[in-house]
Amino acid sequence: MFGKKNKQNKKGTLGEGLGSFVLAILIALTIRWLFLEAYVIPSGSMLPTLLINDHIFVNKLAYGIRVPFSKVWLLEIDKPERGEVIIFRYPEDESTTFIKRVIGVPGDKILYENSKLYINGDLVEQSEAEDSSAFDAVRDVDFKIGAKADHQDYIETLNGTRYNTLVSKYEEPPGYGPYTVPENSYFVMGDNRNHSNDSRYWGPVPEENVMGRALFVWLSCEETLPVISFLCNPLTIRFQRFFHAIE
Repeated sequence: MFGKKNKQNKKGTLGEGLGSFVLAILIALTIRWLFLEAYVIPSGSMLPTLLINDHIFVNKLAYGIRVPFSKVWLLEIDKPERGEVIIFRYPEDESTTFIKRVIGVPGDKILYENSKLYINGDLVEQSEAEDSSAFDAVRDVDFKIGAKADHQDYIETLNGTRYNTLVSKYEEPPGYGPYTVPENSYFVMGDNRNHSNDSRYWGPVPEENVMGRALFVWLSCEETLPVISFLCNPLTIRFQRFFHAIE
């Protein structure tokens, strides 16, 4: 009797452990699908707002709830606004995820020329950045072409949001427009205006491709581990970036 009872207890413990594990996985997947998802910044297209190897959280509930693994809305809550940083499926390869800033919403007339942005005929406010903290975090190795000293740090103010942009001192960034953003689409640009693959090259982002709004940096490092490239090298962690809000 004693041996039989002990065997039953072991089965019960094993079953409870497996059930708890499955429940934990389901909870994690639900959070990832519905609320938050983590991404790693792989390039310098959003410098100086986002640095290479910034690990960020994205609010997937910001614009609504979709049927899992589809583009079908269960509930629409809000729409992306000018100035917001969004995550979306790259229109030319939807297996790839991009992050850019919303510059134009449906119906907006966009013109970008001589390093200046115009929306519906109005010049977007731009001034040289007085606070150099964002630019100070940028390194020469973050640029595929040129160096940090070759770039000027500006502040743009769009729809009440103030954010940093980088522009080359010696070469005009690619211009675009005038262009009217079609319905159910968004015109996006990277903050690193000379080095961003964005709507100036491949057009607007369909609304159905938008996945969420960038929230904050939760981990950041200058280098990753040589063998496991998605993990930070603990010796190069940028502690000052932790919980840095994305504006």
